[in-house]
Amino acid sequence: MKEAVVQGDPAATERQRGNGKLTVRERIDLLLDAGSFHEIEPLRRHRATGFGLEARRPHTDGVVTGWGTVDGRTVFVYAHDFRIFGGALGEAHATKIHKVMELAERAGAPLVSLNDGAGARIQEGVTALAGYGGIFQRNARASGVIPQISVMLGPCAGGAAYSPALTDFVFMVRETSQMFITGPDVVQAVTGEKVSLDGLGGAQVHASVSGVAALAYDDEASCLEDVRHLLSYLPSNNRELPPVVPTADPPDRPTGALLDLVPVDSSRSYDMHAVIEEIVDDGEHFEIQPGWAPNVVCTLARMDGHPVGVIANQPSALAGVLDIHASDKAARFVTLCDAFNIPLVTLVDVPGFLPGVAQEHDGIIRHGAKLLYAYCNATVPRIQLILRKAYGGAYIVMDSRSIGADLSFAWPSNEIAVMGAEGAANVIFRREIAASDNPDEVRALRIKEYRSELMHPYYAAERGLVDDVIDPAETRAVLIRSLEMLRRKHADRPSRKHGNPPV
Repeated sequence: MKEAVVQGDPAATERQRGNGKLTVRERIDLLLDAGSFHEIEPLRRHRATGFGLEARRPHTDGVVTGWGTVDGRTVFVYAHDFRIFGGALGEAHATKIHKVMELAERAGAPLVSLNDGAGARIQEGVTALAGYGGIFQRNARASGVIPQISVMLGPCAGGAAYSPALTDFVFMVRETSQMFITGPDVVQAVTGEKVSLDGLGGAQVHASVSGVAALAYDDEASCLEDVRHLLSYLPSNNRELPPVVPTADPPDRPTGALLDLVPVDSSRSYDMHAVIEEIVDDGEHFEIQPGWAPNVVCTLARMDGHPVGVIANQPSALAGVLDIHASDKAARFVTLCDAFNIPLVTLVDVPGFLPGVAQEHDGIIRHGAKLLYAYCNATVPRIQLILRKAYGGAYIVMDSRSIGADLSFAWPSNEIAVMGAEGAANVIFRREIAASDNPDEVRALRIKEYRSELMHPYYAAERGLVDDVIDPAETRAVLIRSLEMLRRKHADRPSRKHGNPPV
């Protein structure tokens, strides 16, 4: 056993450190509570022959597997050891991963993978590929059953990249981790494009351009620290409620600062993060994918100690419109929260969907439908709060009462309508305006008329589409009381194998 733990070519260890990377056991020690790791199959070796493999049979076969605790809660882990076969996956290596994945599912505990491998072990041929297939199948089976977190600490190329893509969260480290299906050399040979490893699939690319990564970090220690923090918001499995953390932040704390944070003029911008921080416990939240599709904010927070998922339009980015990427991002987050019993709070200040030929041709209808489907399918407690404007289809999609929100509240500054007053007046009264001797005066009059008739703060409430118009200073108290009432919510769904969501 000692040989399995301390083994490793000293030169390989030095190369690992020279590349700015920790060793496999140092990483596990950072992830798990001190002294809690229980390793399984540390003495396993491959049985392959040919290409010199029979002369190289190190213990662990290049992957360390087992379980431990994070803040006292059981967590399973597998971690590639790049010093052994470059962390490449062979038959024995894959079998160890399959086993720990099955144990995690049976035990109902989160699974964290620490990825630092060179892909399939070429010397073992198709058996290595079959090993990846087994991982993918288990990823899919455990999806929505236990939290699955992939931490990218080195290269991940080819088919190997699909396992992280199947998990709930992907964390990456800048400069040292990359993910791509075909490497820079192949890309250049096929398309003529010359690109670096990081430029093709580095952490910053996936955190801000592709949306593959939830978060990117400058070093492994801070990355693994945040993995631990993320786990504190999540239940161990889909049969449990997320863990409650005591808080000294009073549930009825006034939130009068919101009156200064959010301009009444719906054309003025502000930072939605400040609103969220004023509402949630101690101003703390854990944002997912902050660098991708910033026009929607998806973040985990606590209210009266209970985790909640907050989805919010961000007026400081693209005026908070919904576009293709924002719809995908929010849909994925809604589905995640619903899978793990995390209530949803949706903060609405949306002018609509982003218009444009590119958006239409790239499928904004299909992508927007993903968010609509995710909300309609969610059975956790759902509360909508309309801060200012909520126009058109985007109002419906942002968890309106009509698609199943349990409760909908609005501030007195709310404007709920098919479109803004200016656009509506131009459509409804276009002939009258065109025929007038003073079009500007008539237009202004009709805009005022439309706003007073159909966009006054109590219009939706009078028709039962908003449950109450509340004082912004009471926002936190109202939301917490409502979430408490809904905590034991149960919703049955029609008997079916599964739905057919837009993809």
